[in-house]
Amino acid sequence: VQLQASGGGLVQAGGSLRLSCAASGRTFSDLVMGWFRQAPGKERDFVATISWSGGSTAYADSVKGRFTISRDNAKNTVYLQMNSLKPEDTAVYYCAAALIVGSRWYKPPINEYDYWGQGTQVTVSS
Repeated sequence: VQLQASGGGLVQAGGSLRLSCAASGRTFSDLVMGWFRQAPGKERDFVATISWSGGSTAYADSVKGRFTISRDNAKNTVYLQMNSLKPEDTAVYYCAAALIVGSRWYKPPINEYDYWGQGTQVTVSS
């Protein structure tokens, strides 16, 4: 599975960005998708995840109410709409895919993600 993230950039506090992640190499609807971020000198942190069909989502508390994860299985793409951005949202954002078999969705821990994109930089100025 190859993941290509895009959409990062420089934005002022309070602004919005939409990240995209295009997947190839496997049936997209087989994959649980997630977004993570890593700020300089910090660990990679969970941001959001979405189930195979898009019917279930989960968010980090720090982004809840501001970020929205969605997916378009026809386009093999997952999105992260980021609104009301804050300087503390500055990080490299990574999309990831987990090949989880089963009918009951759960929020996968980071070590269950099998594939990672290259990351896209998001910088929020104050």
